Amino acid sequence: MIDAIEKNLNRGIKLLNSITDEQYSCTSTPPYFSSIGSHMRHILDVFSCIFNGLESKKVDFSARERNPLAEQTTEAGIEYFNSIISKLHQLSENDFNLMISVTDDLGTGNVTANYTLGSALIQAHSHAIHHFATIGFIINRLGVELPDEDFGYNPTTPKKELVNS
Repeated sequence: MIDAIEKNLNRGIKLLNSITDEQYSCTSTPPYFSSIGSHMRHILDVFSCIFNGLESKKVDFSARERNPLAEQTTEAGIEYFNSIISKLHQLSENDFNLMISVTDDLGTGNVTANYTLGSALIQAHSHAIHHFATIGFIINRLGVELPDEDFGYNPTTPKKELVNS
């Protein structure tokens, strides 16, 4: 699990290493006018919520850090990615079965449910892929190339060439 998550997060680092701070923080793309940086920061905030709640076994996805510097400069974004990857490597496979209480605001107020740490990490990983797809749209509009052909694709999404063959 850690290898798959790290591989995906490294795609984000690869992108940040190939763009400027101006591209990273640009909010000119409709319809949401969000930046690559705001999506990257949001992705990492979700992982950070998990790690911030591990000791108490209470994860609150609505208590995100929202560090503005992490969405304005690629250097701060890369540092944030690396800190999350470092925390992932501190986990063992046995930790995945740890029961945690997870809280989030689903739009009508906070809801709490029991998860395993593994299920929370899987959710954060899928959430990252979803946001990478949105980032893919933004970077296309900015005229930037995707860092690799799998950026923003869920592994279960059929590839066009496989569907047509």
